[in-house]
Amino acid sequence: MAELLLELFSEEIPARMQVRASEDLKKLVTDALVDAGLTYEGASAHVTPRRLALCVDGLAARTVDQKEERKGPRIDAPEQAIQGFLKSTGLTLQQCDVVEDKKGSFYVARIDKPGRDTTDVIAAIVPDVVRKFPWPKSMRWGSGTLRWVRPLQTILCVFDGEVVEFDVDGIKAGNTTKGHRFLNPDEITITAFEHYETKLKSAHVMLSTDERVETIRAEARNLAFAKGLELIEDEALLAETAGLVEWPVVLMGEFDKAFLNVPPEVIITSIKSHQKCFALRDKSQNLSNHYLLVSNLIARDGGKKITEGNNKVIAARLSDARFFWEQDKKIKLEDRLTSLEKITFHAKLGTQRERVERIEALAGEIAQIIGADVTETKLAAKLAKADLVTEMVGEFPELQGLMGSYYASEENLSEDVQAAIRDHYKPQGPSDEVPSGKVVQAVALADKIDTLVGFWAIDEKPTGSKDPYALRRAALGVIRTVLEGELRLELVHLFLNHADKFQDHDLIVSTFDLINFFGDRLKGQLRDNGLRHDLVDAVFQLGMRREDMKPGMENTRDLLMIVRRVEALSAFLDTDDGKNLLAGVKRASNILKIEEKKDGKSFTGTPDTKLLVQGEEKDLHRAVSQAEANARKAVEAEDFAGAMGHIARLREPVDKFFNEVTVNDNDPSFRENRLKLLNRIREATLAVADFSKIEG
Repeated sequence: MAELLLELFSEEIPARMQVRASEDLKKLVTDALVDAGLTYEGASAHVTPRRLALCVDGLAARTVDQKEERKGPRIDAPEQAIQGFLKSTGLTLQQCDVVEDKKGSFYVARIDKPGRDTTDVIAAIVPDVVRKFPWPKSMRWGSGTLRWVRPLQTILCVFDGEVVEFDVDGIKAGNTTKGHRFLNPDEITITAFEHYETKLKSAHVMLSTDERVETIRAEARNLAFAKGLELIEDEALLAETAGLVEWPVVLMGEFDKAFLNVPPEVIITSIKSHQKCFALRDKSQNLSNHYLLVSNLIARDGGKKITEGNNKVIAARLSDARFFWEQDKKIKLEDRLTSLEKITFHAKLGTQRERVERIEALAGEIAQIIGADVTETKLAAKLAKADLVTEMVGEFPELQGLMGSYYASEENLSEDVQAAIRDHYKPQGPSDEVPSGKVVQAVALADKIDTLVGFWAIDEKPTGSKDPYALRRAALGVIRTVLEGELRLELVHLFLNHADKFQDHDLIVSTFDLINFFGDRLKGQLRDNGLRHDLVDAVFQLGMRREDMKPGMENTRDLLMIVRRVEALSAFLDTDDGKNLLAGVKRASNILKIEEKKDGKSFTGTPDTKLLVQGEEKDLHRAVSQAEANARKAVEAEDFAGAMGHIARLREPVDKFFNEVTVNDNDPSFRENRLKLLNRIREATLAVADFSKIEG
């Protein structure tokens, strides 16, 4: 077994494309090898700013010989058919066998396909992969036709220590590469991956991305510690800087302390986005005027000139940021609202100003429900998007919300208003914290609900994996805020009321669809918390028929109560009473379905007590009436465990009924009455859950 080593050496590959490119190279080459009849023991892909590399271990020297038997036309078939068969096989008629079966005599071609040298397979595969490589963006250079992310310079391709000969657009494959651009630019001859990795390191190239990341992390922490400072960790920046250098060298720079009057997040964002530098803080957790940069060079002067140059650039960047900060403070947030009229939120949903007006009204409504200060909530909602038209957010969009809170602080607005402006976008992902405090919760919920109802109203829903407006994230944000904040909200009522703000849509249908969408998200969230999705269905779908979906409806979707009811149902079904009652209810439901289909009608209504002749059916009738009444009272009191306990008392009478009573009695009157009794079992359990939705 032998090893294939491939390297595609080019000008600098953008850091954001490197990981995906290494994965693509590995998949494209290994898939092509397998398709050609070659198996392998292992494959590893590597990437640095100037090279994509792949090592495939355990390849055979040749593909295996193959024999193919292909059945052709009958021997008395038209000449045209016979000639077409011969052409497709590459054989003559004399080279074909004649085989007889019960349908007649047929020509059969037996084709020997000798194996190919693996070097020939590789020589065909690699040029095809290079030409078809799926870069997000690519370029042509010089007079060539090849497209690559940056000009491709050399191709190293070695199999079992020998060069695989081929060329791509005039670039011939060889066995040489180059080390670090500045520190070791000479050619290096390579025969195997072991030598490749070792020789690259000797030439100041760390092939492993993980090694570069950990080198930067360790050096950064050590430099900070030596100065009595602490590194502000940033995994994304670590990964990006590791993609910018082949031999990382961490240096410390500094800027004028006067810039520290600017909000710290502005400084951190500025030096990160413009210069890819790490911020530091002192022992008091305040931002330091020192920072760390990652160089790709071991400078003779210890990096002094590099640091000085970087200091000048950062000073200019921070001067711009300070100018934006000072200018923005001159205009109050409320005075910026008219500028929001010039920003379109969505062509069918109006401007940001119109959206703010909707959010303000909805936030006030939510504030009343959850007990937040209505005046403060409406003010926060009104100003929440005002920083979108500031110079600072125009330069650093990722600071929206945060900058608004700083400007609100400068205007001496309350801490609740500041927090709501800052945190109303939260949570922005599964690991992000939910907003805390009633005012910010009301604004955050209003912001997300307006987005969801609006896009549902114009029929712009997520489809498959496509979710351009992050509506799944918004729905999960609502769910997490409600559940973790233990908020009591009737979402259907809120959705229906807010839908009135939008025109030209089916109010009922769109809200129904949105509620089902929430149900799916809730199931996912609760499944992550260890609860079964079918139990969520059993509770969530209560009263969710389309005909129930109208203003003033009694059925409401209180997510917090749904979860508590699901938790109680889960605990109940873990007991013997729960399991046995579930089996009994399902048995009753199955009988009803069969008989309702047979008779073409539903067996609703109260059973006639005069037709209850057996003790078991009388006992069941009394037990159902009592359990249903008690369970509904318990549900109204939000005592879901108690409600399950009342329903659990049906287990014994249900078991006895099925053991002793014949439902499909010969007397049609007794039959219908007993089917009505079964329907009462089904209806009684609906006080706590729709048992038909429960699996098992």
